[in-house]
Amino acid sequence: MAKSAKSSAPKKLRHGILGCGGIANAHAKALLQIPEYDLVAFCDVFRASAERYKAEYGKGQGEVFEDFHQMFEKMDLDVVTICLPPFAHADEVETAAKHGVHIFIEKPIALSVDKAQAMVDTVRKAKLKSQVGFMMRFQDGIERIKELLDAGRGPGVQFVGRYYCNSLHAPWWRMQDKSGGQMVEQIIHQFDLCRYLLGKPKHVFASTANLCHGEVENYTAEDVSGVVVRFQSGAVGVLTGTNCAIPGKWLAPWTFVAKGLMAEQSGGATQITHTDRPSPYVEEIRSEKNGMLAEQLDLLRAIREDGETRTPMLEGLESLRLVLGARDSAESGRPKDL
Repeated sequence: MAKSAKSSAPKKLRHGILGCGGIANAHAKALLQIPEYDLVAFCDVFRASAERYKAEYGKGQGEVFEDFHQMFEKMDLDVVTICLPPFAHADEVETAAKHGVHIFIEKPIALSVDKAQAMVDTVRKAKLKSQVGFMMRFQDGIERIKELLDAGRGPGVQFVGRYYCNSLHAPWWRMQDKSGGQMVEQIIHQFDLCRYLLGKPKHVFASTANLCHGEVENYTAEDVSGVVVRFQSGAVGVLTGTNCAIPGKWLAPWTFVAKGLMAEQSGGATQITHTDRPSPYVEEIRSEKNGMLAEQLDLLRAIREDGETRTPMLEGLESLRLVLGARDSAESGRPKDL
Protein backbone atom coordinates (compact mmCIF):
# COMPACT_ATOMS: atom_id res chain seq x y z
CA MET A 1 0.00 0.00 0.00
CA ALA A 2 1.29 3.44 -0.90
CA LYS A 3 2.31 5.66 2.00
CA SER A 4 0.34 8.84 2.60
CA ALA A 5 2.26 11.98 1.67
CA LYS A 6 0.85 13.58 4.83
CA SER A 7 1.88 10.85 7.25
CA SER A 8 4.11 11.89 10.11
CA ALA A 9 7.71 11.87 8.92
CA PRO A 10 10.31 9.72 10.67
CA LYS A 11 13.17 11.39 12.50
CA LYS A 12 15.30 10.71 9.45
CA LEU A 13 13.87 10.54 5.95
CA ARG A 14 14.99 7.66 3.77
CA HIS A 15 16.36 9.14 0.54
CA GLY A 16 17.23 7.47 -2.75
CA ILE A 17 19.11 8.70 -5.81
CA LEU A 18 17.87 7.71 -9.27
CA GLY A 19 20.49 8.39 -11.93
CA CYS A 20 24.06 8.24 -10.66
CA GLY A 21 25.72 10.34 -13.36
CA GLY A 22 27.60 13.65 -13.33
CA ILE A 23 25.07 16.12 -11.92
CA ALA A 24 23.99 13.70 -9.20
CA ASN A 25 27.41 14.05 -7.58
CA ALA A 26 26.63 17.63 -6.57
CA HIS A 27 23.24 16.61 -5.21
CA ALA A 28 24.70 13.70 -3.25
CA LYS A 29 27.28 16.01 -1.65
CA ALA A 30 24.49 18.41 -0.70
CA LEU A 31 22.33 15.61 0.73
CA LEU A 32 25.20 14.49 2.97
CA GLN A 33 25.04 17.93 4.62
CA ILE A 34 21.41 17.39 5.65
CA PRO A 35 21.32 15.32 8.88
CA GLU A 36 17.57 14.70 8.49
CA TYR A 37 18.28 12.50 5.46
CA ASP A 38 19.63 8.97 5.21
CA LEU A 39 20.94 8.00 1.77
CA VAL A 40 19.81 4.40 1.55
CA ALA A 41 19.34 3.60 -2.17
CA PHE A 42 21.28 4.20 -5.37
CA CYS A 43 19.89 3.34 -8.79
CA ASP A 44 21.39 3.53 -12.26
CA VAL A 45 21.11 1.44 -15.42
CA PHE A 46 24.90 1.08 -15.15
CA ARG A 47 25.32 -0.85 -11.94
CA ALA A 48 28.94 0.23 -11.57
CA SER A 49 27.82 3.85 -11.28
CA ALA A 50 25.35 3.02 -8.53
CA GLU A 51 27.99 0.93 -6.74
CA ARG A 52 30.39 3.88 -6.85
CA TYR A 53 27.76 6.16 -5.31
CA LYS A 54 27.10 3.62 -2.57
CA ALA A 55 30.81 3.48 -1.75
CA GLU A 56 31.40 7.23 -1.90
CA TYR A 57 28.17 8.76 -0.62
CA GLY A 58 26.65 5.84 1.30
CA LYS A 59 29.96 4.98 2.97
CA GLY A 60 29.38 1.44 1.80
CA GLN A 61 25.86 1.33 3.22
CA GLY A 62 22.57 1.23 1.30
CA GLU A 63 21.18 -0.82 -1.55
CA VAL A 64 22.06 -0.72 -5.24
CA PHE A 65 19.56 -1.14 -8.07
CA GLU A 66 19.54 -1.12 -11.86
CA ASP A 67 15.72 -0.98 -12.07
CA PHE A 68 13.98 1.90 -10.30
CA HIS A 69 10.72 -0.07 -10.09
CA GLN A 70 12.52 -2.54 -7.82
CA MET A 71 14.04 0.29 -5.80
CA PHE A 72 10.67 1.87 -5.03
CA GLU A 73 9.11 -1.53 -4.35
CA LYS A 74 11.76 -2.73 -1.91
CA MET A 75 13.13 0.33 -0.14
CA ASP A 76 10.19 2.15 1.54
CA LEU A 77 11.64 5.55 0.58
CA ASP A 78 10.43 8.94 1.75
CA VAL A 79 12.21 11.09 -0.85
CA VAL A 80 13.94 10.50 -4.18
CA THR A 81 16.32 12.72 -6.15
CA ILE A 82 15.90 12.07 -9.88
CA CYS A 83 18.87 13.01 -12.07
CA LEU A 84 18.09 11.45 -15.44
CA PRO A 85 18.99 12.77 -18.90
CA PRO A 86 15.95 14.32 -20.63
CA PHE A 87 15.45 11.37 -23.00
CA ALA A 88 15.54 8.82 -20.16
CA HIS A 89 12.38 9.93 -18.36
CA ALA A 90 9.84 7.11 -18.32
CA ASP A 91 7.37 6.39 -15.51
CA GLU A 92 9.68 7.13 -12.57
CA VAL A 93 7.48 9.99 -11.29
CA GLU A 94 4.36 7.84 -11.53
CA THR A 95 6.13 4.99 -9.73
CA ALA A 96 7.40 7.28 -6.98
CA ALA A 97 3.89 8.67 -6.54
CA LYS A 98 2.43 5.15 -6.30
CA HIS A 99 4.70 4.57 -3.30
CA GLY A 100 4.10 7.98 -1.69
CA VAL A 101 7.65 9.24 -2.29
CA HIS A 102 8.34 12.98 -2.42
CA ILE A 103 10.29 14.07 -5.49
CA PHE A 104 13.26 16.23 -6.37
CA ILE A 105 13.80 16.20 -10.14
CA GLU A 106 16.43 17.85 -12.29
CA LYS A 107 15.43 20.04 -15.21
CA PRO A 108 14.17 19.69 -17.86
CA ILE A 109 11.53 17.40 -16.44
CA ALA A 110 10.61 16.05 -19.89
CA LEU A 111 11.01 16.66 -23.62
CA SER A 112 7.31 17.28 -24.30
CA VAL A 113 4.58 19.34 -22.70
CA ASP A 114 2.27 16.31 -22.61
CA LYS A 115 4.77 14.24 -20.63
CA ALA A 116 5.45 17.13 -18.25
CA GLN A 117 1.72 17.72 -17.75
CA ALA A 118 1.27 14.05 -16.84
CA MET A 119 4.00 14.41 -14.21
CA VAL A 120 2.28 17.46 -12.73
CA ASP A 121 -1.07 15.68 -12.63
CA THR A 122 0.45 12.62 -10.97
CA VAL A 123 2.16 14.60 -8.21
CA ARG A 124 -0.92 16.73 -7.58
CA LYS A 125 -3.22 13.71 -7.36
CA ALA A 126 -0.88 11.95 -4.92
CA LYS A 127 -0.54 15.14 -2.81
CA LEU A 128 3.25 14.85 -2.84
CA LYS A 129 5.87 17.55 -2.48
CA SER A 130 8.05 18.17 -5.52
CA GLN A 131 10.97 20.40 -6.38
CA VAL A 132 12.48 21.03 -9.83
CA GLY A 133 16.20 21.79 -10.02
CA PHE A 134 16.11 25.47 -10.98
CA MET A 135 18.75 26.42 -8.43
CA MET A 136 19.21 29.95 -9.79
CA ARG A 137 15.93 30.88 -8.07
CA PHE A 138 17.83 30.43 -4.79
CA GLN A 139 20.56 32.97 -5.54
CA ASP A 140 20.72 35.59 -2.81
CA GLY A 141 20.43 38.34 -5.42
CA ILE A 142 17.24 36.81 -6.85
CA GLU A 143 15.79 36.39 -3.36
CA ARG A 144 16.46 40.07 -2.63
CA ILE A 145 14.81 41.15 -5.91
CA LYS A 146 11.73 39.04 -5.14
CA GLU A 147 11.60 40.59 -1.69
CA LEU A 148 11.60 44.07 -3.23
CA LEU A 149 8.98 43.14 -5.83
CA ASP A 150 6.74 41.58 -3.17
CA ALA A 151 7.08 44.80 -1.15
CA GLY A 152 5.68 46.83 -4.05
CA ARG A 153 8.75 47.81 -6.04
CA GLY A 154 8.38 47.38 -9.76
CA PRO A 155 6.84 46.09 -11.90
CA GLY A 156 9.60 44.29 -13.76
CA VAL A 157 10.03 45.50 -17.32
CA GLN A 158 13.00 43.58 -18.73
CA PHE A 159 15.21 40.55 -18.16
CA VAL A 160 18.35 39.92 -20.23
CA GLY A 161 20.05 36.58 -19.70
CA ARG A 162 23.05 34.90 -21.30
CA TYR A 163 24.37 31.36 -21.17
CA TYR A 164 27.86 30.89 -22.66
CA CYS A 165 30.03 27.77 -22.72
CA ASN A 166 32.23 25.74 -25.08
CA SER A 167 32.17 21.99 -24.52
CA LEU A 168 31.22 18.84 -26.38
CA HIS A 169 29.48 17.54 -23.22
CA ALA A 170 28.12 13.97 -23.24
CA PRO A 171 27.32 12.28 -26.58
CA TRP A 172 23.57 12.34 -25.81
CA TRP A 173 23.75 16.07 -25.05
CA ARG A 174 24.80 16.91 -28.62
CA MET A 175 21.73 15.17 -30.08
CA GLN A 176 18.63 17.33 -30.09
CA ASP A 177 16.23 14.40 -29.96
CA LYS A 178 17.87 13.23 -26.71
CA SER A 179 18.72 16.50 -24.91
CA GLY A 180 16.22 18.86 -26.51
CA GLY A 181 19.10 21.10 -27.57
CA GLN A 182 21.06 23.74 -25.67
CA MET A 183 18.04 25.95 -25.00
CA VAL A 184 16.08 23.07 -23.49
CA GLU A 185 18.89 21.43 -21.53
CA GLN A 186 20.97 24.43 -20.40
CA ILE A 187 19.53 27.85 -21.17
CA ILE A 188 16.23 26.78 -19.59
CA HIS A 189 17.74 28.12 -16.35
CA GLN A 190 17.59 31.62 -17.81
CA PHE A 191 14.13 31.03 -19.27
CA ASP A 192 12.98 30.02 -15.80
CA LEU A 193 14.46 33.12 -14.13
CA CYS A 194 12.82 35.28 -16.78
CA ARG A 195 9.42 33.74 -15.97
CA TYR A 196 10.05 33.90 -12.22
CA LEU A 197 10.64 37.66 -12.33
CA LEU A 198 8.36 38.82 -15.15
CA GLY A 199 5.31 36.55 -14.89
CA LYS A 200 3.28 34.85 -17.58
CA PRO A 201 4.67 34.90 -21.14
CA LYS A 202 2.44 35.86 -24.07
CA HIS A 203 4.53 34.95 -27.10
CA VAL A 204 8.12 34.13 -28.05
CA PHE A 205 10.31 34.55 -31.11
CA ALA A 206 13.60 32.71 -31.54
CA SER A 207 16.39 32.06 -34.01
CA THR A 208 18.98 29.28 -33.72
CA ALA A 209 21.81 27.76 -35.73
CA ASN A 210 24.67 25.27 -35.54
CA LEU A 211 27.69 27.30 -36.62
CA CYS A 212 30.66 25.83 -34.73
CA HIS A 213 30.00 22.09 -34.63
CA GLY A 214 28.88 21.13 -38.11
CA GLU A 215 31.81 18.74 -38.47
CA VAL A 216 31.15 16.95 -35.14
CA GLU A 217 29.42 13.62 -35.70
CA ASN A 218 25.86 13.45 -34.34
CA TYR A 219 25.94 17.07 -33.15
CA THR A 220 22.39 18.08 -34.08
CA ALA A 221 21.70 20.60 -31.30
CA GLU A 222 21.90 24.34 -31.86
CA ASP A 223 25.09 26.06 -30.68
CA VAL A 224 23.92 29.66 -30.99
CA SER A 225 20.51 31.11 -30.15
CA GLY A 226 18.67 34.37 -29.63
CA VAL A 227 15.20 34.65 -28.09
CA VAL A 228 12.76 37.48 -27.38
CA VAL A 229 9.85 36.84 -25.01
CA ARG A 230 6.90 39.19 -24.63
CA PHE A 231 5.04 38.87 -21.34
CA GLN A 232 1.38 39.55 -20.67
CA SER A 233 2.38 42.56 -18.58
CA GLY A 234 4.19 44.04 -21.59
CA ALA A 235 7.62 43.24 -20.15
CA VAL A 236 10.30 41.89 -22.47
CA GLY A 237 12.83 39.11 -21.96
CA VAL A 238 15.93 38.68 -24.12
CA LEU A 239 17.85 35.40 -23.87
CA THR A 240 21.01 34.48 -25.75
CA GLY A 241 23.18 31.41 -25.61
CA THR A 242 26.05 29.72 -27.35
CA ASN A 243 28.30 26.68 -27.09
CA CYS A 244 31.03 28.49 -29.04
CA ALA A 245 32.38 30.66 -26.20
CA ILE A 246 35.29 30.12 -23.74
CA PRO A 247 36.36 26.48 -23.22
CA GLY A 248 36.18 25.33 -19.63
CA LYS A 249 33.85 28.12 -18.53
CA TRP A 250 30.10 28.17 -18.01
CA LEU A 251 28.89 31.77 -17.80
CA ALA A 252 25.32 32.76 -16.96
CA PRO A 253 25.13 36.51 -16.22
CA TRP A 254 21.83 38.38 -16.24
CA THR A 255 20.37 41.86 -15.95
CA PHE A 256 16.94 42.69 -14.54
CA VAL A 257 15.22 46.05 -14.81
CA ALA A 258 12.12 47.16 -12.94
CA LYS A 259 10.50 50.46 -12.15
CA GLY A 260 12.70 51.70 -9.33
CA LEU A 261 15.64 49.32 -9.66
CA MET A 262 18.18 47.66 -11.93
CA ALA A 263 20.03 44.49 -10.95
CA GLU A 264 23.07 42.89 -12.58
CA GLN A 265 24.59 39.53 -11.74
CA SER A 266 27.99 38.30 -12.86
CA GLY A 267 30.66 36.17 -11.28
CA GLY A 268 28.74 35.39 -8.12
CA ALA A 269 27.96 39.00 -7.18
CA THR A 270 24.71 40.88 -7.68
CA GLN A 271 24.52 44.67 -7.79
CA ILE A 272 21.10 46.21 -7.25
CA THR A 273 20.89 49.90 -8.10
CA HIS A 274 17.87 51.58 -6.53
CA THR A 275 16.79 54.19 -9.06
CA ASP A 276 13.67 55.46 -7.29
CA ARG A 277 15.54 58.30 -5.54
CA PRO A 278 17.46 61.43 -6.58
CA SER A 279 20.81 59.80 -5.83
CA PRO A 280 20.76 56.12 -6.88
CA TYR A 281 21.83 53.75 -4.13
CA VAL A 282 23.82 50.62 -4.98
CA GLU A 283 23.32 47.46 -2.93
CA GLU A 284 25.91 44.73 -3.52
CA ILE A 285 25.11 41.15 -2.62
CA ARG A 286 27.90 38.60 -2.51
CA SER A 287 27.16 35.01 -1.66
CA GLU A 288 28.73 31.59 -1.91
CA LYS A 289 25.43 29.82 -1.26
CA ASN A 290 25.21 26.23 -2.44
CA GLY A 291 22.11 26.41 -4.64
CA MET A 292 21.69 22.63 -4.74
CA LEU A 293 21.78 22.43 -0.97
CA ALA A 294 19.29 25.31 -0.73
CA GLU A 295 16.75 23.66 -3.03
CA GLN A 296 17.03 20.32 -1.22
CA LEU A 297 16.53 22.08 2.14
CA ASP A 298 13.50 23.87 0.72
CA LEU A 299 11.99 20.52 -0.25
CA LEU A 300 12.68 19.16 3.24
CA ARG A 301 10.98 22.22 4.78
CA ALA A 302 7.91 21.68 2.58
CA ILE A 303 7.72 18.03 3.62
CA ARG A 304 8.10 18.78 7.33
CA GLU A 305 5.67 21.72 7.34
CA ASP A 306 3.24 20.43 4.70
CA GLY A 307 4.01 23.59 2.73
CA GLU A 308 4.92 24.39 -0.87
CA THR A 309 8.34 24.40 -2.46
CA ARG A 310 9.72 27.33 -4.40
CA THR A 311 9.76 25.36 -7.66
CA PRO A 312 7.11 22.61 -7.67
CA MET A 313 6.59 20.34 -10.66
CA LEU A 314 4.13 22.81 -12.19
CA GLU A 315 6.93 25.37 -12.53
CA GLY A 316 8.99 22.78 -14.37
CA LEU A 317 6.11 22.35 -16.80
CA GLU A 318 5.66 26.08 -17.41
CA SER A 319 9.35 26.77 -18.01
CA LEU A 320 9.47 23.78 -20.37
CA ARG A 321 6.42 25.11 -22.19
CA LEU A 322 8.22 28.43 -22.76
CA VAL A 323 11.50 26.94 -23.96
CA LEU A 324 9.77 24.44 -26.26
CA GLY A 325 7.78 27.37 -27.63
CA ALA A 326 11.07 29.08 -28.41
CA ARG A 327 12.34 25.98 -30.19
CA ASP A 328 9.12 25.75 -32.21
CA SER A 329 9.51 29.40 -33.19
CA ALA A 330 13.11 28.85 -34.32
CA GLU A 331 12.06 25.88 -36.45
CA SER A 332 9.12 27.70 -38.06
CA GLY A 333 10.75 31.12 -38.36
CA ARG A 334 7.61 32.71 -36.86
CA PRO A 335 6.59 33.95 -33.39
CA LYS A 336 4.92 31.36 -31.19
CA ASP A 337 1.83 32.31 -29.18
CA LEU A 338 1.83 30.84 -25.70
